[in-house]
Amino acid sequence: MARNRTFNEISVGDTATIRRICTANDLVVFAHASGNLNPLTLPRDKDRNGIVDPDTIAPSMWVGSQISAVLGNSLPGAGTRYRGQTLSFHERVHVGDELSITVTVTEKREPGIVILDCKLVNQGGVLVAEGVADVLAPTEHIDTPDADLPKLMIERHEKFTRMISACEALPPLETAVVFPTDRSSLGGVLLAADARLIEPILIGPADRIRAVAQEMGGDISRFPIVEIPQSEAAAAHAVELVHQGKAGAIMKGNLHSDELLHEVTKSGTGLRTAHRISHVFVMDVPGMDHLLLVSDAAINILPSLETKVDIVQNAINMALALGISQPRVGILSAVETVTPKIPSTLDAAILSKMAERGQIKGGIVDGPLAMDNAVDLEAARTKGIASLVAGRADVLIVPNLEAGNMLAKELTFIAHADAAGLVLGARVPIILTSRADDEKSRLASCALAQLHQAYARTGKAILDLGGMQGGQQ
Repeated sequence: MARNRTFNEISVGDTATIRRICTANDLVVFAHASGNLNPLTLPRDKDRNGIVDPDTIAPSMWVGSQISAVLGNSLPGAGTRYRGQTLSFHERVHVGDELSITVTVTEKREPGIVILDCKLVNQGGVLVAEGVADVLAPTEHIDTPDADLPKLMIERHEKFTRMISACEALPPLETAVVFPTDRSSLGGVLLAADARLIEPILIGPADRIRAVAQEMGGDISRFPIVEIPQSEAAAAHAVELVHQGKAGAIMKGNLHSDELLHEVTKSGTGLRTAHRISHVFVMDVPGMDHLLLVSDAAINILPSLETKVDIVQNAINMALALGISQPRVGILSAVETVTPKIPSTLDAAILSKMAERGQIKGGIVDGPLAMDNAVDLEAARTKGIASLVAGRADVLIVPNLEAGNMLAKELTFIAHADAAGLVLGARVPIILTSRADDEKSRLASCALAQLHQAYARTGKAILDLGGMQGGQQ
């Protein structure tokens, strides 16, 4: 409990100080609250590692508002009412600066008026701002507990920004785009091409593609167009371009995924490898300090144990390509104990043992885990689970497509995660975008293909998640 000071208890010379570090999130919250969208005072990334530019300036009124924290919390404290405030600013405050805010009583006036000298000094001892506060002090004691404010969550999605920026060092990926005959699919192509993530080869009815581009006001004259009127034949041609070495990825346009994947997996002419294909969602979830991968939520409906081995390996390979040096893989089920009546718990236990024996490589695999104890350390501790994965999983492997699809959509539409996705296990990655994807998600899906192929060529990730990847700490 904190107790205020009444007018009668306050003496000239009384003083109080608080310290506050200016953070990027402070500036975001202030911009929302004030409506001040001056770009000089909005956090901006210094580089592709997501570091906020230290030259970002805090709004002067944010600096001045720190005085009210001392007045309302300490001197005089709860019940204080402002009458006036003067401010002079001498230096700018930047993200990362630590401020010492001090108020000193210089005068008392009846009835209940207190005048305070206010100074704000940075970590170097430099005077940042000063002024005079004129307040009405409380006349009665008020005991206040620690404030239980509603929590704020800043949805900055800087992880996807880093993924996309990391691809600036790579040449555009030659990508066969199958049937981009609507605004959604062709718009994604234009975005990714403008960002130099892909170098598209458009396959489909040329007149329809040009008509959509004209309707959108997009310039596709720089892209080659292969005239093929039927979607299935267009998918087959995209596969052939991969065999010819003319395409390093395939991107789905305005056709059913089944049509495209049928050609990709066709015996003899398709793009099969030793692994089964599976889909991996890469999700930037607000409130999580690391990327979260979810698989399989789009391809394998009710995967067998053998298929799950490939699902896990594909997801680990994607995580490695993202710079997660030793991915922690949680095999999900409804419970965290092996229960013969729940077949997915048996699969999870076998997959964990297979990883221990080197049959699944590159990651730490554990299961079965329930969703709560896979991603929350406190939940794992409460249930007494001792594991390198529990509470800090980078990758979640779901028992079937229904569970995965629901999980991914819950994270997207309820937790407001950004989601990018890729189909892996074929000779080249398959970029599947959805009409519901926003601009950043589409770009991120193309960035995933870039990063995956760069890792496949060199065995090294060009993206270093470093401290962002909470599971690696």
